[in-house]
Amino acid sequence: MAATPLLLALDQGTSSSRAALFDSSGMLVASASAPLAIRYPADGWVEQDPLAIWESQRQAMAQLEATLTDEQRRSVTCCGITNQRETTVLWQRSNGAPCGPALVWQDGRTVEICRQWKDQGLEANWCHRTGLLLDPYFSASKIRWLLLHEPTARAAAERHDLCFGTVESWLLWHLSGRRLHYSDMSNASRTLLMDLEQRQWMEAFCDAVTLPSSALPELVPCRGDFGAISEGLPFAGVPIRALLGDQQAATLGQLCLEPGEAKCTYGTGAFLVVNTGSELRRSNAGLLTTLAWTDADGTPTYCLEGSLFNAGTVVQWLRDGLGLIREAAEINALAASVDSAAGVMLVPAFTGWGTPHWDPSARGLLIGLTRDSQPGHIARAALEGIALSVASLVQLAEQSIGHGLGELAVDGGAAASDPLLQAQADSTGLRVRRPASLESTARGVALLAGAEAGVIADLRDLVPAKMEGGDLFKPGLDSNQRQRWCERWDEAVRRSLHWSEGGQG
Repeated sequence: MAATPLLLALDQGTSSSRAALFDSSGMLVASASAPLAIRYPADGWVEQDPLAIWESQRQAMAQLEATLTDEQRRSVTCCGITNQRETTVLWQRSNGAPCGPALVWQDGRTVEICRQWKDQGLEANWCHRTGLLLDPYFSASKIRWLLLHEPTARAAAERHDLCFGTVESWLLWHLSGRRLHYSDMSNASRTLLMDLEQRQWMEAFCDAVTLPSSALPELVPCRGDFGAISEGLPFAGVPIRALLGDQQAATLGQLCLEPGEAKCTYGTGAFLVVNTGSELRRSNAGLLTTLAWTDADGTPTYCLEGSLFNAGTVVQWLRDGLGLIREAAEINALAASVDSAAGVMLVPAFTGWGTPHWDPSARGLLIGLTRDSQPGHIARAALEGIALSVASLVQLAEQSIGHGLGELAVDGGAAASDPLLQAQADSTGLRVRRPASLESTARGVALLAGAEAGVIADLRDLVPAKMEGGDLFKPGLDSNQRQRWCERWDEAVRRSLHWSEGGQG
């Protein structure tokens, strides 16, 4: 009997790198992970060592391979790569040496660069062509900052030895033995450099960034033949068949394949993605229009996205910053130790606001404290703050597509929290469905690779099974209670906006 084909996913995230194996039904077989350090050299600055990104992914691969039987290793049919998006790496083509740090998606040091572009009148055309906003979140201003402040980057650009890439491009460069410099369309759609309709790099935008065209990766569909893992590396010889940004991969992993289906991932940040099919829907309310994935020919599926920069970081702050909990999972019991947040609200704008305010100067806010406030109230307010932030995105998405979502699929580490998901159902009025396995990001890119490799005939065949197992959270508030709660939240958010050191909210 032939061995069951196994699908390898490399999932490079902000705080860790994972390697996971799935069978052709999307069931997790085995996984391993390696931590990844983050540096905060100044307020609003977030960076990583590009070589540490690669090394953590290589370590996760090696750990996973070491756990496999010989039969399992032989059964690994193909590989997909998914990654933290927008994070920007510049390196030298000749020797692979990074030109400065990787500027992480959360990094806000490029506010002034974005402001200058706006003052030059570039915003309207730039936003229309890319579906994005002129915000430090995206890669373009990060590239410009590195070219301005890293002499090695400028020198490499002058001698046409510079490579730019988001993280999937950087990983593929190493996995292919420094031969392939590609970027897939889902990640490219987050750089501010790709025309969303034409799906090609925009020379005028690259000129504004002063990025030479020779530094751009070759633009490719999200599935295809992307070489194989090089000799000397874990899983050597396994064909690479899919590249996909992490939020798009999680949407695919949740099998949100039809227009109007939506998921929210609670990782370092929180990300709502709504499938809009072949229709490119634009939002005037701060939502992003982006590319979800393509078929092998490059035919796109689009989506609307709302992006929040802080979700899991809120729990980390309660643990590492305040010392209220020792382990992240303890937040659930602490939040459940009180009947309500007793008027306390925590606005999680630690590194600025994403959707819908796009205010990098916003900061977190803890409000409603009294002498009776207890650690449990703060813990509950922290989880509710994440949920209420997402509820604002849901409302905007429903307005943009013209109908309610009905149900929200959820995943990511923080989705293990029952109090969070109940607050999510209460604040949105939606059913919130948590799958039995929260590995949606890795699963999504594994399934896409499996489809490209012919292991999976049609992803829609897997849809009936997604309702099996897992948990469903139903709203427990009536519409009037929900409206009052959300109005109080909107007022708390307003107070967090446009905050600067020494200034007023």
